Amino acid sequence: MASTLTRVRRVLTAAAAAAACIVIATATLPAQAPVLIKMATLVPDGSSWHLVLKEVAAQWGKVSAGRVKVNLYAGGSAGDDPGVVLKMNLGTLNAAVLSSVGVAEIDKSVYALSLPMAYNDDEEVYYVLGKMRPRLEANMLARGFVVLNWADGGWVQFFAQKPVATPDDLRKLKLFSWAGDPKSTEIWQSAGFNPVALPSTELATSLQTGLTQAFSAPPQVAALTNYYANANNMTDMRWALMLGATVIKKDAWARIPAELQPQLLKIAQDAGAKLQDAIRKSRDADVAAMKTKGLNVVTVDAATFEMWRKTAESLYPKIRGVLVPADAFDDALRYRDEYRTQQAAAKK
Repeated sequence: MASTLTRVRRVLTAAAAAAACIVIATATLPAQAPVLIKMATLVPDGSSWHLVLKEVAAQWGKVSAGRVKVNLYAGGSAGDDPGVVLKMNLGTLNAAVLSSVGVAEIDKSVYALSLPMAYNDDEEVYYVLGKMRPRLEANMLARGFVVLNWADGGWVQFFAQKPVATPDDLRKLKLFSWAGDPKSTEIWQSAGFNPVALPSTELATSLQTGLTQAFSAPPQVAALTNYYANANNMTDMRWALMLGATVIKKDAWARIPAELQPQLLKIAQDAGAKLQDAIRKSRDADVAAMKTKGLNVVTVDAATFEMWRKTAESLYPKIRGVLVPADAFDDALRYRDEYRTQQAAAKK
């Protein structure tokens, strides 16, 4: 009997010791590291747009209770859009806020929504986006990217060191063109323009040195970056909407716990809507502010506008099937015309 009790005591003592070891080992294990998302953007550091992105980063951290952390690299510090997409593919970055130039590095179909002078207003573009969005997002997912939101930076206009009223005025100047997109550069050249291909991070310097003399950007972007200081003539004509998207690599998104993904996606989408609203409201104020600092707004009358429209449309055969996949090009204009027909019918 005594020997049996002794054996029982030994077993219980050993079990207690093992349990204590498990508790001690568990207590000394490091906490699970948060999922780190490295996100790049050309948005200037400290700008109102940057503050919206910082708010998203903070909300992601709060909602996830610290399980997701976002590091922002603003102001082009991680490179321009084509370079950022390359870094995401290499794994050194995980996410980015991209212009259409960056999105086109993933799927050139997005250029169908930025065809020069093809759309009259925001509503037309976003109607077409609504129709094409499933295809665009499916194409990007197949290439390893998840779209968190769509937004735009406003309507692109020309800024130049000399007043530009007509297409011929612009043809006399050295026009900034995005590096890494040789087809766009060739299309500009085919129409008699003088594009100079450079990374967007070199635009300010190129304007200062005379390497370029003109560029295209929304007024809001020109104001934020101060690019207009060295090209202070703005042509008062909408060329195209600068559509963009916030994207994250599929593998990085998969590392985020599934139960958190819907909440984080909604935060990103709400931020896109907030940013877009701010851009809409700031356009006139930004132009007015630039005018107080020397901006000259070059007006375009109806006849001159028609010259620009014909110039833009002359590029379409060179864009379709070359810069933009033919099916995306055709569908975009078909959806645009569908919207216009609906609007015309509603007014009767």
